[in-house]
Amino acid sequence: MIDMMAAIARKDYQQRRLRQAQGIEKAKASGVYKGRPVDAELRNRVRELLAAGLGIRAVSRHAKCSTTTVMKLRDELQDVSQR
Repeated sequence: MIDMMAAIARKDYQQRRLRQAQGIEKAKASGVYKGRPVDAELRNRVRELLAAGLGIRAVSRHAKCSTTTVMKLRDELQDVSQR
């Protein structure tokens, strides 16, 4: 009995996740869902620190953000400069 209820709950959970993903994809396609806004101040600070020659970890410490964020911003800046 418990196994059956767990299976039903799992199926319901998976179906809700699927519908949520479909809704987000539809909203993104129509331009409504854009995610978290970009922090322009953080982006500028990271750009300045990278231009000064600091490493990823040093930039993340000074900018008070994660190393992943610094690497993503670095990659975005490199893509823009290559265009």
